[in-house]
Amino acid sequence: MTKRNEKLIIGQRLRMLRQSLGLTQAQMATELGVSASYITLMEADQRPASARFLMKLAQVYDLNISELAPATDAQLAADFSTALKDPVLGVANLPRAELEAVLQASPRIAAAFVRLHDSHREAILRPMADDNPMTDRDKVEAFAESSRPVDVVRNWFYAQKNYVDPVDRAAEALAEELALHRNEPHLALTNRLAGHGIHVRILPSHVMGDQLRRFDFHRGELMISELLGQSSRRFQIGVLLARLEQEELIAGLVAQAGLSDAAAVSLLRVSLANYFSAALMMPYGRFLAACESARYDVELLSHRFGSSFEQAAHRMTTLQRPDARGIPFFFVRVDQAGNISKRFSAGRFPFSRFGGTCPLWNIHSAFETPERVQTQVIRMPEGASYFSIARTVTRAGGMHGAPAQRLAIGLGCDVSYAPRLVYADGIDLERTRPVDIGLNCYLCERPDCSARAHAPINRRMKVNERERSLAIFSFEEEAG
Repeated sequence: MTKRNEKLIIGQRLRMLRQSLGLTQAQMATELGVSASYITLMEADQRPASARFLMKLAQVYDLNISELAPATDAQLAADFSTALKDPVLGVANLPRAELEAVLQASPRIAAAFVRLHDSHREAILRPMADDNPMTDRDKVEAFAESSRPVDVVRNWFYAQKNYVDPVDRAAEALAEELALHRNEPHLALTNRLAGHGIHVRILPSHVMGDQLRRFDFHRGELMISELLGQSSRRFQIGVLLARLEQEELIAGLVAQAGLSDAAAVSLLRVSLANYFSAALMMPYGRFLAACESARYDVELLSHRFGSSFEQAAHRMTTLQRPDARGIPFFFVRVDQAGNISKRFSAGRFPFSRFGGTCPLWNIHSAFETPERVQTQVIRMPEGASYFSIARTVTRAGGMHGAPAQRLAIGLGCDVSYAPRLVYADGIDLERTRPVDIGLNCYLCERPDCSARAHAPINRRMKVNERERSLAIFSFEEEAG
């Protein structure tokens, strides 16, 4: 387990912060209560910054503490490391210190290299697509991840730290105008639609077919399937209100994003309308205050705001308003086969863009205890530890012969925030040994893992014909 008093080298980031604030080293030292020579040494990477110093920086300059750590952009670090593990480059065993040095000194060059590698991978894979691409599942998965519009939109939200200020504030203003905290939300929302000449109809599933929502502009009808629960019905009304009342705002954000793919543009519009709807149901100020008072009890908060467990958990990842931040959570949703259908992060937790998640993460075992929250302390290969919860949810629908799909939700944060969570009560965080996990088997280099499904892509396999161990795959250790 990483020590709580772990120190960090933040020289370049400290210098950039000071210069952006227009401060001299002496002025910053005075504001932080340290000597000017201490600032000089830290900026020269000759003195580490303690956790106490980081907390002081965050307090004085209203910063998210995760932004001060060396791995500010954990997703870039993960993508950069993954790209360098491509055997064609021949540099798979670079020391971690070298990777960190590049990321700290030239993050934009590292990001450009990742984009170049993505283009290279796509150029290699496209000619390999044969008449029956399903003959090679791994090839298809890698190809899909490099070309899907969903990745473009995910990257856009990641760049925003999963918080879209103008949309969030517009939704909060409408929630206050409608007094959703005092009035019955469904009635208030349907009345708002009625002001646009639109009425809501809840229709039988055999009428709606496989559709959950359909808007008939000419007839002025929003048709919603009976298969949707009350929280999802409100959410769909909110989505339509976003398209009716915030079209100009959403169009402006989409234009600023500069996306070239038509499908990605459409998906971003849909995602921003969804964001508006969630922020309308759970307006920022009231929801953040409730999160803090309820200590981020997802189940309790979902009842209080009339949302589903998944909606409340997802909303928590967006609480990153600069002057009123919540805990920087990460969120992931997987099915029973381990496929990731949603992933967001307001903090430093890295996700792999292909290959699923680590089987040692208890998000997978959540299916064994449906609708019960499981907790776990996990540790990534670079040493960062996280506190996570996992619970199953059930998607809309469900009838005889067509059961609703069950998914698992993972929600977590840096372990330093765990004492603020109700789920950490009764857990000795100082003594609890984290479960070591990796991004996924392809990218994880932990040896002797009995849960491993694949050998790491950047290591040579070792085959011992005389022995059989718990770990299916053995591979050469990193040189030097």
